[in-house]
Amino acid sequence: MSAGVQDIENTRSHNAKEVGALDRFFKISERRSTVGTEIRAGVVTFFAMAYIIILNPLILGGTADREGVTLGIPQIAAATALAAGVMTIVFGLVARYPFGIATGLGINTLVAVSFVGGEGLTWPEAMGLVVIDGIIIVLLAVSGFRVAVFKAIPASMKAAMGVGIGMFIALIGLVDAGFVRRVPDAAHTTVPVTLGDGGSISSWPTVVFIFGLILCGVMVIRGVRGGLFIAIVVTTVVAIAVEALVGAGPSFKDGEPNPGGWSLAVPGLPDNFGGLPDLSLVGKIDMFGAFVHVGVLGASLLVFTLVLANFFDAMGTMTALGKQANLADAEGNLPDMKRALVVEGFGAIVGGAASASSNTVYADSSAGIADGARTGLANIVTGVLFLLAMFLTPLYEIVPIEAAAPVLVIVGAMMIAQVRDIDFTKFYIALPAFLTIVVMPFTYSIANGIGVGFISFALMSVAAGRAREVHWLMWLISALFVVYFGMEPIMAAIS
Repeated sequence: MSAGVQDIENTRSHNAKEVGALDRFFKISERRSTVGTEIRAGVVTFFAMAYIIILNPLILGGTADREGVTLGIPQIAAATALAAGVMTIVFGLVARYPFGIATGLGINTLVAVSFVGGEGLTWPEAMGLVVIDGIIIVLLAVSGFRVAVFKAIPASMKAAMGVGIGMFIALIGLVDAGFVRRVPDAAHTTVPVTLGDGGSISSWPTVVFIFGLILCGVMVIRGVRGGLFIAIVVTTVVAIAVEALVGAGPSFKDGEPNPGGWSLAVPGLPDNFGGLPDLSLVGKIDMFGAFVHVGVLGASLLVFTLVLANFFDAMGTMTALGKQANLADAEGNLPDMKRALVVEGFGAIVGGAASASSNTVYADSSAGIADGARTGLANIVTGVLFLLAMFLTPLYEIVPIEAAAPVLVIVGAMMIAQVRDIDFTKFYIALPAFLTIVVMPFTYSIANGIGVGFISFALMSVAAGRAREVHWLMWLISALFVVYFGMEPIMAAIS
């Protein structure tokens, strides 16, 4: 055998060993996936989540703290991408599940509106509380408490959480695409939302969304490998062509609403291809300033609010994603759940330290799972793309949300299948499950749906004479949610 042929054989052998090690580490074959599938699905997950790089700065950057400081949009965007990239990669390497991590939408609004805008905290003080929240979450996970709570949840409620999150994801997709819109003067009408603009589909971005939704549906029905990824790419190309022809522009022009515009990113080739990110916000936290400003009790209640929201947002999302990916057991529990919950808890610490707000498992990861993601390798791809997004503008500005939103609706349709695991013939099970399912999308909060579901499950079990069958942890969490829902009057009473 010649030296050249021998070199080729050695290279092939070396590559085969590397692929084998990768397969064993991530359990790719064991979970009936392939390296190619994981890479492609990781890209799909990124595009389904990438809107947070644009949306988080809009939420956090619009509020000035008591010192008049407003966080810069470019700085928040860079910090958001950094925290999401780091945590998604770490979660993929340690937990080895295809669950992307990024800034939690409900929690960032809570921090901006309530902590900074309402309680008068500075941004470093607010982010300091987020870090403390993360430390508590990690300790609860390390102690095994989070796993114990997870296992105490009845199977019917776990199924309801999955269905509710599916509906929540679908509603996010419909709203982001402009298919469902808030009525501008909702206070003077009994109908808070409407179809499209004024009851009709009159905007080109929404038409592009409908095209993408139909294409996604066809891809799923025909069983096309990588169909959702292909649909996002094709819909993006169509969106770029439509924008070039009609010039719809952004949804806001010169501060005025433009109902016919694109929700976030306007599709098209960017003026430049990025540059160095501004990470000046990283590390700007004050761990104890809030306790001085609003008092120990007031700050503790704010931390309690964060902990409860973080705790159950992640738990509900992991339940739904695990079931969707067929990684959970018959009771809805994931293998190595403790490890996954510990790593997820660090998301709040990293997000707070980066001034990007708490990072948590993203329900939008369901898009990648629907396209075949089953292992942490998909997370590595998603995380790397988040890190590249700090430098390469096109990665998150070329693809409009209208091109990714159809995947979220398709995923919602898939996840609602879990409703078959709920026994609706027994009303003490049916009512809490129903409330869990509808409250999530109607209040735009996973934690709200879980809280209402837990409380109603405990009460309905008493009415059914089954109080002794309810795990004591369910009673404890239900009581904590009662406090959570009454937080505003409690804070008002002590201030």
